[in-house]
Amino acid sequence: MTDESKPGRKPRVTDEEILQLFRDTDDPVLSTGEIAAELPIGRSATYKRLSKLRDQGKLRGKKIGGRNTVYWLDDAATDKSEQSP
Repeated sequence: MTDESKPGRKPRVTDEEILQLFRDTDDPVLSTGEIAAELPIGRSATYKRLSKLRDQGKLRGKKIGGRNTVYWLDDAATDKSEQSP
């Protein structure tokens, strides 16, 4: 089942738009709060989307204390996507 066919509200932000934020930054990692500040979706929705991208192998993540997690692009996934037509 694709995201478009799932019931409920459709995301206002694509996965590609989220990944592009990582490509466009000079920072090695970004926090959920930093990403949420750049998107028209809330922090909770941002966390869920980042977790999904991590589970899909498109991002890597690490808890850094408390409820804070930082994320970064998975180099292997990035290399594969750049090779795809």
